Amino acid sequence: MSDTARTTSELIVDRLLEWGIDTYYGLPGDGIDNFFEALRERKDRVRFVHVRHEEAGALAAVGHAKFTGRPAVCISTSGPGAIHLLNGLYDARIEGAPLIAITGMSYHDVIGTHFLQDLNQDYVFDNACWFNQRVNGPAHAVNATDLAVRNALAHRGPAHLAIPIDIQGWRLSDEEYSDKNIPGHTSLAPALEGHTPPREALERAANALRGKRVTIIAGAGARGAGEELEAVADRLGAPIAKAALGKDAVGDDSPYCTGGIAFAGTRASQEALETCDGLLVVGSSSAYYDFWPRPGQTAAVQIDVDPTRIALRQRVEVGLVGDAKATLGELLPLLEHNQDRSFLERAQVNTRSWWKLMEHQGTATETPMKPQVVTWNLAELLADDAIVCGDAGTTTIWQGRMRLRRGQSFSFSGTNCSMAAAVPYAIGAQVTHPGRQVVAFTGDGAMSMLMGDLATLAQEQLPVKIVVINNSTLGLIVWEQMSFLGNPEHLCDLSQLDFAKVAEGCGIKGARVTEPGDCAEALRELLAHDGPALLDCVVDPEESPFGETLKPAQANHLAHALQRGEPGAKEKARLLLDQERVAISPGLQDIREQLESISRGESAG
Repeated sequence: MSDTARTTSELIVDRLLEWGIDTYYGLPGDGIDNFFEALRERKDRVRFVHVRHEEAGALAAVGHAKFTGRPAVCISTSGPGAIHLLNGLYDARIEGAPLIAITGMSYHDVIGTHFLQDLNQDYVFDNACWFNQRVNGPAHAVNATDLAVRNALAHRGPAHLAIPIDIQGWRLSDEEYSDKNIPGHTSLAPALEGHTPPREALERAANALRGKRVTIIAGAGARGAGEELEAVADRLGAPIAKAALGKDAVGDDSPYCTGGIAFAGTRASQEALETCDGLLVVGSSSAYYDFWPRPGQTAAVQIDVDPTRIALRQRVEVGLVGDAKATLGELLPLLEHNQDRSFLERAQVNTRSWWKLMEHQGTATETPMKPQVVTWNLAELLADDAIVCGDAGTTTIWQGRMRLRRGQSFSFSGTNCSMAAAVPYAIGAQVTHPGRQVVAFTGDGAMSMLMGDLATLAQEQLPVKIVVINNSTLGLIVWEQMSFLGNPEHLCDLSQLDFAKVAEGCGIKGARVTEPGDCAEALRELLAHDGPALLDCVVDPEESPFGETLKPAQANHLAHALQRGEPGAKEKARLLLDQERVAISPGLQDIREQLESISRGESAG
């Protein structure tokens, strides 16, 4: 079809197809109907995933990008439909996920006249998107589309095209190109990727790390560079500690991996960070850098593809701007082999002790069931190439301590920390990886926010498996109010929901488990089900998500809150006093006497 015979919408859809972008997540609406006609006429080449809420569509596009590195489209009508996309667009920007947002607008000649759903969302989206333009007609369509895609890929974030409803249907014959808009002047030529720093900078980095007790921090930017990370770790005799978004950079079964950092991390990682005098940061600018080595403690080297992230969280001697995989490959032959393996061996001993504690907690038989029982058994049962999509809340802690194996993939909204992202991420992951096991790991607070998209799984026949940690509370906020501020929890309770019944009502299999002895079999049945399914896991709301990793000041805040009338203080204190937990936690050791007093009911209100 010639350009003059195609509408604005058809030109955009076809150009996106030329870029290899063929998947759309969203909803139709009267402000975007002309664009949907272009999709209808190309339904044999376009995959459309019909979500139940625009926010879920945008988050699904983020999940699509996180597990492929490639953009998809999230699409909505004008006005409120477009506004619903915003959290997902900010998630894409903050999490570094390329996507294209397409929204409808009012008729071009009534914009700004208080017309129906008359909202200038191109103004509203300006802070959320790296590229944000209103398409002015078919002659503008290809230029704007090309630049939207290039910005999404270059900045690893969202780009937005807003198209008035009538312009969506205009044909090129209805207007002329301007003298400055020469037809065919843009192209699909790819930009170069995988760049590395200059040799001189690499040599300075190698010198900075020579003879040091090095700990490696791996973040989201280290994903896909697992072999190189392990090779560098072996050369340096260095343990690898992972930021939450770097969880799948190397498997927890790696002999160099100490697990996560910060509250969702391990004591093994924390000790490695506290005692190292060399630091190699690969693709991380985690907000929890207060758990990193103190300024001046280490000689530090940082690798990041974004030069603005260098020295953002840590004073560094050398900043290496480049792709993590390629840069590590160039750095490796310059590193001196560290003959002293004692630092690494100490970290390995601590890591084995940590996983023994996780097994102790994960095989507990007392009721109410502990959330660790769910994560321990789930990790054992996951397929070797499973994709796990996590969520924000106490699930952030439990998923952070889930033992991930080499070959398995993981992500969640780790910097934007959006609740309710797990199921949409899983939708995007399952669409892009139809042959792999995809699990959404979420909590009751998050699950209740976008429950309608359980119906998306049924309608689109996506065999996503959902595990809900149901403790009838906003549990992370409970423990943050206590540990960060020293205040008893307030207004965190949630009414009990039976998510198994909700799932059944949405057309997918639902089941519920309350007994720890039944958990493994319930998870086994969930994962074996041929189709989408949900398991509602009812767990103990009094179980602490981060007693093991509390800093001393935070532990003192916690003790203070428990003494000030915290509901369930006696039971919370009893659980914190678990012998194996106290043995590994300096913070709990500091407040043991107070916890013992509270557990006897002597100080709790």
